[in-house]
Amino acid sequence: MTDEQTTEPTLTDPAPAPLVDSGARQPAQPSRLPVYVAAVLVVLLGGSGMFVSGFLLGRQSELTPGTGESRQALFQPFWDAYNDISQNYVGDSDQHLLVEGAIQGLFTALGDPFSSYMTEEEYQASLTSISGQFEGIGAEMNTQAADGTFCEPISTTCRLTVLKVIRNSPALRAGLLAGDFVIKVDDKVMEGSTRDAAIDSIRGPKGTTVVLGLERAGQPVELSIVRDVIVKEDVSSEVMADGRVGYLKINSFSAGAADDLAAQLRELIATNHVKALILDLRDDPGGYVDAARKIASQFVATSPLYWEQSAGHDPVAQQPESGGVATDETVKMLVLVNGGTASAAEILAASLQGNARAQLVGQTTYGKGTIQEWKPLAGAGGYRLSVRKWLTPDKTWIHGKGLAPDVAVDVPAEIPAGADPVLDRAIELLITGSGSDTGTIAIRRAA
Repeated sequence: MTDEQTTEPTLTDPAPAPLVDSGARQPAQPSRLPVYVAAVLVVLLGGSGMFVSGFLLGRQSELTPGTGESRQALFQPFWDAYNDISQNYVGDSDQHLLVEGAIQGLFTALGDPFSSYMTEEEYQASLTSISGQFEGIGAEMNTQAADGTFCEPISTTCRLTVLKVIRNSPALRAGLLAGDFVIKVDDKVMEGSTRDAAIDSIRGPKGTTVVLGLERAGQPVELSIVRDVIVKEDVSSEVMADGRVGYLKINSFSAGAADDLAAQLRELIATNHVKALILDLRDDPGGYVDAARKIASQFVATSPLYWEQSAGHDPVAQQPESGGVATDETVKMLVLVNGGTASAAEILAASLQGNARAQLVGQTTYGKGTIQEWKPLAGAGGYRLSVRKWLTPDKTWIHGKGLAPDVAVDVPAEIPAGADPVLDRAIELLITGSGSDTGTIAIRRAA
């Protein structure tokens, strides 16, 4: 999706598991503090084994280090197996890998697809993906055939193509344009490379330089670009229906999504003077819970936005922040959802639906009602663990069920290019109040 991420279509779940979650390499360094995230992840990190080694569980002892006295009997089978492997296994064994496998088995035994162990590399990459910040040049790229479909390897008929240049990025300042074909990276010809290998060669640490040899409109172009920390663009907006409807699309709830949405929302209302809003949360896998709360506060000024409930405790109301840009209910609003709308995106959708600020249009959402804590393990990667439930404003837990749309829209399996029946239906509802005037569809994207 960027020079750090790819745009090949992926499931943003029903196969749970950065961000979204959804990986990046050469990441900007994320915080080592626990991170609270509600996100449906793209790759489920599976595991084997049955339990975690006792070295994290208590004081040291000679035979079963870290196992508390009250748990000696419980952990004795584990230590018997561990010691037998360490002393008698005839092959080579890596003690560090044994520990990682044991920790991984602990999370696997939970049977929770949203709680899992990650190696150091996986943990850092996942946090980088969720944060929305990375190091590179700031361009979305993919390998494409002539018809726009994904292809590999790179060749004369399968081009590494610049799809978008991110705002305020080194790539933009250097003059990179959407539609450019990347032919060389630092004098290395990309033909024969895979997409990921080519993108890896473009990425790199802040302050380093990469030279791209491009083809633009049939002519060779060379650009020297100094890499920097890039803030991923997870929010986009436009004006539709002869200036009457403002459209906002959130792709994920990264660290900068709330501020970016507030700025674009302010421009739609104060500068473009739109009369109605459409918030598109389709295929948004979630992200930071705090981002969802801040964004909901832009539209809802009163009542609990949603509730959070920790193990063994009563639900706690999550109240909106003050100063929301679009809390005036005379500005009508609809939210677009589907089966890929999950986690933090569902928190936002539930906040707006449950407080009667907006109706949901589309299909039933994914149904993820838990919040994860991300925590590092010294010398052994890290993990995400489901530590809280979130509930709708009326204290409903939608886990495994999802949010039902107020206006259901059937989407055919085959949709003509450029067609969007859910968005069309939403604009009909906003303009006519009932959607009976199909003539309004023609002006959907008029400026």
